[in-house]
Order: sequence, then structure tokens, then C-alpha cells
Amino acid sequence: MMSAQPEDLEQKVKDLSERVAALERAVPSEDRLTLGLISGDLDMTMAAFIVALGARAYDVEVDMFVTFWALAALRDPHKKVSKGALDTLFGMMLPSGSTHLPLSHLQMLGIGPRFIRKVMNDRGVKSLEQLMREAAEQGVKIHACAMTMDVMGIKEAELIDYPGLDIVGVGQFVSMMSESRHCWFF
Repeated sequence: MMSAQPEDLEQKVKDLSERVAALERAVPSEDRLTLGLISGDLDMTMAAFIVALGARAYDVEVDMFVTFWALAALRDPHKKVSKGALDTLFGMMLPSGSTHLPLSHLQMLGIGPRFIRKVMNDRGVKSLEQLMREAAEQGVKIHACAMTMDVMGIKEAELIDYPGLDIVGVGQFVSMMSESRHCWFF
């Protein structure tokens, strides 16, 4: 039986070290959760914030990427922004903020969201707006999708005041996902 040459062993150790380093890079080093919000429905948006707050209770870092119809939850109905005709039209078709989001089911000709908010209030369940304030206090990071904002004519000046809210592209979202142990979509 022939013994391995020292340079062969050195190369094998180097190759093995590189493979171990690649595996370590592939596994996120910290507890992090990335949530993608797409639907813009009251119940789905609330669920996302409840999950985010639950994760923060366990010291998990949370990033929320808000895109397409979900961006309506980030609009402040009290902020008026000058826009062109097409952007104004889009703004009129979108809910003006979190208090005007529809339900995913049981819309009931528009009274469904008011009905469910009343039932939740009567039963001591926090509103979406309360969940959003608590998420801000707990350090949940919100990232608005730059492309969707551009397509829908949503301006940064009309977004809610939320500490650390930033506008990012999908590449940054992919980076967040790759650094997270879990990624969920709502």
C-alpha cells in the first residue's frame, strides 16, 4: 500500500477546509426571520405582524419586505403628496392606509373589516395599528419595495412614520433571505 505524499495531504486538507468554510457561510449565523408581505389584506398583514412580534419575543431579528398590495398598509392617509394623473389614479384605487385594508375572506360588501375590527376590540385583540407600533418598539425592520412603489406611484413622503423604514430593491430582499434561517410569505 502506497502512502500519500505530503503535498497530496496538504491539498486534501485545504480542499476540506474550503468545503467546511462554504458550508459555514451557507448556514445563517444568527437567528433571523424574513417575512414577505404581498397580499395587502387586513388579516394577512396582522398575521405577519403577530409572527414578527412572536419572533422578537424570542430575540429573533425580523425583516419585513413589503411589496405590491401590502404597501397600502404603509400609506399614511393624512399625508398628501403631489402626483401625476396615473399615480393619483393608482392612489385612489389603493387603500389609503392600514385602517382601510380589506379582508381576504368575508368582505361582506365592505363591512367585513369593520366587523372583524369590532369583534377583535371587544375580545381584547390588538388592532393592526397597535401591532405595527409595538413592532416598531421591538425593532422589527420594515423594508418597502422600491420597484413596486415606482409602479404604483407611491412616494416615500406618503409612507407612515416608522423607525428605520427603508426602501430597498429585490436584491436586498434576496440578501436578507439568504441571511435568515426562515422566510415566510403573507
